[in-house]
Amino acid sequence: MGLIVQKFGGTSVGSPERIMNVANRVIEEKQRGNNVVVVVSAMGKTTDQLVSLAQEISKQPSKREMDMLLTTGEQITISLLTMALHTKGFDAVSFTGWQAGIETEPVFGNARILNIDTSRINKELDEGKIVVVAGFQGATIDGEIVTLGRGGSDTTAVALAAALKGDKCDIYTDVTGVFTTDPRYVKDARKLLSISYDEMLELANLGAGVLHPRAVEFAKNYQVPLEVRSSMEKESGTIIEEESRMEQNLVVRGVAFEDEITKVTVLGLSNTLKSLSTIFTTLAKHHINVDIIIQSTTNKNTTDVSFSIQSQDIKDTLQVFVDHKEVLQYENIQFEEELAKVSIVGSGMVSNPGVAATMFEVLAANDIEVKMVSTSEIKVSTVVEEKNMLKAVEALHQAFELAGTVVKQ
Repeated sequence: MGLIVQKFGGTSVGSPERIMNVANRVIEEKQRGNNVVVVVSAMGKTTDQLVSLAQEISKQPSKREMDMLLTTGEQITISLLTMALHTKGFDAVSFTGWQAGIETEPVFGNARILNIDTSRINKELDEGKIVVVAGFQGATIDGEIVTLGRGGSDTTAVALAAALKGDKCDIYTDVTGVFTTDPRYVKDARKLLSISYDEMLELANLGAGVLHPRAVEFAKNYQVPLEVRSSMEKESGTIIEEESRMEQNLVVRGVAFEDEITKVTVLGLSNTLKSLSTIFTTLAKHHINVDIIIQSTTNKNTTDVSFSIQSQDIKDTLQVFVDHKEVLQYENIQFEEELAKVSIVGSGMVSNPGVAATMFEVLAANDIEVKMVSTSEIKVSTVVEEKNMLKAVEALHQAFELAGTVVKQ
């Protein structure tokens, strides 16, 4: 008997009919002789609706109370799914994140998992029950209820698979696997049969919404076998593993993109060794994620630095600079909005020089201005105007010959 962790996203549980379908998928795994732990998200647009409700009450609700509100969405789903399993004659029990023993750091809205006490889940599994756990949530050591941020249900599922020493974690979603780019926007995007942890981590960090980066980190760190597959169609998905055994002919494995990017430029910084570390340490303390960074020296005494952030963080970022102007010692701040990030990813780039040059040639040929660039061994990211995002994605997808027929097994 093995242990399988299954995760079903909001679309998969978006209606009573879909919840019954999920129950059938869970039962199929149980009837194969496996213990099953199921992690679910809130139904459909429930989280968005809860956010809207909060904004009708307060334009700036406290983060603590927002977490109290948002965690109710997943609690609805776990109850309904457990009821569905009961009606089909299977013993099941639902747990909130804190009931499941998920301990997190004390950060409202975007907490990280610190530890999981699996004793309660194991007790129920030993009794033959299917365990249904609310994703996206946990509790601090002081008993405060917190959420795990965007995509937190993915993280819950993989973290549970690691803590329970599960044999596999299946991420069920509204697509049939990981594609060379988002098939909703590029019609000839192709499903990959497998992809490495490192490549998937890059794609997830760069905007591919199929998996959350923290989930991929957990999978890589604890070597959890991961498969992204469809909750509606019964076909093999994409295996995420240490080294991809297939698609070896692809130098670039995928094109990722993300809109709502803002470029922030800090002018007139003191040209000292500590000026940059002071800025980014201060931003990190306020939980603001910085991506691409470019520094330019203007004269012997001052320097300018530009960095990209998510547009939703611009207000908080500017406030940090206002509040800490004496410490950060800068002259002025500028920011440019309505930008997007377009990236190519592939482990084959390491041994194939000229990939970045090809990318820039393609963008130039399509009259797309590159505003910022970041590279690593397996990715090249560019910041472009948001209006040119999809144009860039389609051109790069074609240039690197990623189009093809979706493979079914």
